[in-house]
Parts: sequence; structure tokens; C-alpha cells
Amino acid sequence: MTDPTATANGNDTATTADNEPAPPDAAALAKEVADYKDKLLRGLADMENLRRRTDREVADARAYAVSGLARDLIGVADNLHRALEAAGESTAVIEGSAKTLHEGVQLIERELIKVLERHGVKRFDPQGAKFDPNFHQAIFEVCDDSIAAGLVAQVIQPGYMIGERVLRPAMVGVSKGVAKPATSESPTDETQTS
Repeated sequence: MTDPTATANGNDTATTADNEPAPPDAAALAKEVADYKDKLLRGLADMENLRRRTDREVADARAYAVSGLARDLIGVADNLHRALEAAGESTAVIEGSAKTLHEGVQLIERELIKVLERHGVKRFDPQGAKFDPNFHQAIFEVCDDSIAAGLVAQVIQPGYMIGERVLRPAMVGVSKGVAKPATSESPTDETQTS
């Protein structure tokens, strides 16, 4: 079938095909395919990175979700330990219901520490360890000849960690090392002042 307007104008159907755009050449198609392939690969890589990051964030959230509660409970554990230390000096004289109360507080402290450990919170006592500002908070310096400089000489408060993070640094006294002897005044100074 022919187009009546095309035959009236003296054109046949072959000339109307010339009005349609010519198909693109092979080089242009190959470039377009390469562009789409690049976009697809980049999109897949972005999705894989997003999946990994999300998995890591979910794992961190699970591991560190109890941080706030654990930080609050650490104070309770410290107070229980202080109460036991204060009563510990007089445990030989404790009898009757006071002895039962003391044993009950010991059980509560142990149970609290177990619960914290079950949730990934660990207590650390750095006595004798090298001072590390990432894990320890220096409160004072200790002059002790028997302890090398830079080591933890005294632990005021133990530290706590959850996973690889520090919940609370240990409060410690750090050794200065060997104390230097006091220098006496030279004899010339004494004679000059007399």
C-alpha cells in the first residue's frame, strides 16, 4: 500500500523513510553500553558498601547498646565494693544479722559483676601496668623507689571496658621512679651566710 499524498506529490514510500533518523553507528552504541555498564557497576559497588556499613553499624549497636546503662551501673558496683572494703576491716567482729548482711552485699556485688560481664562489660585493674592515657587517668604521682617510673603504682578506682571501648578509665597513681636525694647546701654557702 502506498500513501496517496506521497504519490500525489510524486514521492514514493522510500523517500519517507529518509525522514526517519538514521540508526546510530556501532561506535556510539558501544560507548553508550560502556557508560551504562559503568553506571551499573558503580551502583552495585555503592550498594555493597552500604550493606557492609549497615552490617557494621548493626553489630556495633548490638555490642555497645548497653553502654549508657552499664556506665550507670558501674557506680553502683563501686559503691558496693567500697561498702565491703569499709566493713571488711571489721568482719572478724561481725556476728549475727550483720554478718548475714555483709555476706548478702558480697553476693550482690558478685552478681552485678557477672551481669555486667555477661553483657560484655569487663573490669580491669592496671596495678603494676605501664601507664596508658587511653585506659588510665592519672590522679597523682607516687615517689616509690621499688617501682619503675611510668608504671601504675596505686589504683584508686578500677576501669571498665565494653568490647574494645573504654567505658571509664581507671583512676591511678603513677610512679615517678627513684626519688632524688635532697641536695644539701654547699659549705661555701653556709660560711657566706654566717
